[in-house]
Amino acid sequence: MSPASTGASTIVGAVSSVPSSDTRMTPGGPGYRRMSFALFLAGVATFALLYSTQALLPLISGDFGVAVSEASWTVAAATGGLALFVLPMSALSERYGRRTVMTGSLAVAVTVGLLVPFAPSLGALVVLRAVQGAALAGLPASATAYLAEEVRPKALVTAIGLFVAGNSVGGMSGRVITGWVAQEWGWRVAVGVIGVLAVGCAVAFRLLLPAPRHFRAGSLRPRVLARTVREHLSNPLLCRLYAIGALFMTVFGGVYTVIGYRLTEAPFSLPQGIVGSIFLVYLVGTVSASTAGRLVGRLGRRGALYLAGGTTAAGLLLSLADSLALVLMGLVLITAGFFAGHAVASSAVSKTATTGRAQASALYQSAYYIGSSTGSTVGAIAFHSGGWAGTVGVGVLAVLGVVTITVLGTRAARRETLVAAH
Repeated sequence: MSPASTGASTIVGAVSSVPSSDTRMTPGGPGYRRMSFALFLAGVATFALLYSTQALLPLISGDFGVAVSEASWTVAAATGGLALFVLPMSALSERYGRRTVMTGSLAVAVTVGLLVPFAPSLGALVVLRAVQGAALAGLPASATAYLAEEVRPKALVTAIGLFVAGNSVGGMSGRVITGWVAQEWGWRVAVGVIGVLAVGCAVAFRLLLPAPRHFRAGSLRPRVLARTVREHLSNPLLCRLYAIGALFMTVFGGVYTVIGYRLTEAPFSLPQGIVGSIFLVYLVGTVSASTAGRLVGRLGRRGALYLAGGTTAAGLLLSLADSLALVLMGLVLITAGFFAGHAVASSAVSKTATTGRAQASALYQSAYYIGSSTGSTVGAIAFHSGGWAGTVGVGVLAVLGVVTITVLGTRAARRETLVAAH
C-alpha cells in the first residue's frame, strides 16, 4: 500500500531506518515509561477540562434557563478557543520548547478551571471556557511534536496512541465524575472537582516528563511561520489528514454533546449520575487508540481508516434504536471507531512532516477542534429540530466524508505510482 493513499509521506520510509547510535526513546528503553505516563496525564487533564461541561448541559440549561443550542456553547467555546490558538502556541513551542509551553498551558488552564464554578451567568461561563480552551491549545500540538522528536519512528504510532488514550480517560473520568457529583451537589461543584483533579495531573506531568534531548529552537518570525504553514497546507497528503481529523471529531462532538439530553428524556429518563456513567464507554477508546499501531501494521493506514469509519457509522445507526442496550452498543462502536481513526490520522501527520512538526500538528489539532465545535453546535441544532435522528444524520454525513477523502487519497497514490513507472 502506498503511503500517499492515507496521507503518509513517502519520506517516512527514509526515516524509519535509524542508526544504532540513535538516542531517541523506544519502548522498554530509559525514560520511555516516565514520558508515556506524563503525557498520558497531560491527555487526561486536557480532555477532562476541555469537556468538563458536556455531560452537565441539561443541568446548565435548567440553571440558566436556556435551550440546548445555547448551553452547547460552553463546549463549543472551549474547543473553538483551542482551535484558534493552537497554531500560535505551536510557534511558541518551536522557540521556547515543548515542555515549557505544555507546562505553562496546563498552569493557566487549571487556574481557569478553578474559576469556572463561580461563573455568575452563561455569558461569563462561555468566556471562561473560551480562555480555558485557548490555554489548552499549548498541549496537543506540542505533545505530538515532542513525541516525534524524542521517540523513534517505529514506536511513534504507539506513543501517540498512548497520549490519545489519556485523552479518552480524561474525557471519560471527567464526565463520569461530574455526572455523579452534579446529581448530589450541582454542576458547579462538579466542575470544581474536575479543576482539582487537573491540578494534580499538571503537577505530576511536570515532575515526570523527561527533559527534551533532541529539540532545536526555531524562529518566531511571522514570515518564517507563514512560510511553514503554507508549505503544510500545500501538501495534499497533510490536507487530507486534517480533513479526516475534523470529520471524525464532528461525529464525536455532536454525539457526546447531545447524548445527555437524549438519555434524560423519554423513553429513557435516566438520572444525571447514570447519564454520566454512560461515558465509561470511553474505556473502549482507550483500548482502540493504544492499539492503533498494531491495527496499522495489519491493515495499513488506509485499511485502518476504512475500518474506523465503518465502525463509527455502524454505531451511529445502531444508536437510533429505542433500546438502552442498543444505544450503549452504538456508543461503544462510535467511540472505538473515533479514537482509532484519530490516532491513525494524527500519527500520520507527525510522520509526514519532516520540518515544522509543531505547526503540522497544530494545523491538524486546529482542524480537529474546529470539527469538535462544529459537531457540538450543528449536532445540537439538528437535535433541536429533528431529534436524535437529526444528530445521527450529521454524523453519517461526516463519516461519508472520511471515506470519500480516503478513496481520493488512494486514487492519487495510484496516479503517482503510474507516473513514476513511466
